[in-house]
Amino acid sequence: MIIMSVDLGKARTGIAISDKNESFAFPKTVITEYNTDRLVEKIRLLSKEYEAEMIVVGLPKNMDGSLGFRAEECSIIAEKIKEASSLPVVMWDERCTTVSAHTALNFTDTRGKKRKQVVDAVAAVIILEDYLAFRKNTEGKNV
Repeated sequence: MIIMSVDLGKARTGIAISDKNESFAFPKTVITEYNTDRLVEKIRLLSKEYEAEMIVVGLPKNMDGSLGFRAEECSIIAEKIKEASSLPVVMWDERCTTVSAHTALNFTDTRGKKRKQVVDAVAAVIILEDYLAFRKNTEGKNV
């Protein structure tokens, strides 16, 4: 199954996609959009373009595991994505993914404007890799 992940941000939203075998996650693009309705439509169009069969949306939990204001916003947007795309949408804990993305970009010496352009897509890859590992370890379960 092809799974698309979404790392929602206030200004930039990272998109990643898995292969059909759910073995690898690839960064695809970063959407720069402030308007929620236009963002949801762009995500819907990308899900069709990439032939996604499921969408995983990052859930920004607080470090103690609680849900704050931003998590609530992301949940509302995820519901809009589900309605617009008619695809199953799963919320997935994204704690520390942006930090991990910055660390990965440090290893590749990606700096400046290029770093700003790709960090959200890399964060989406990390979210998706984590979700794919979960699915692999709970194989046979409908998750």
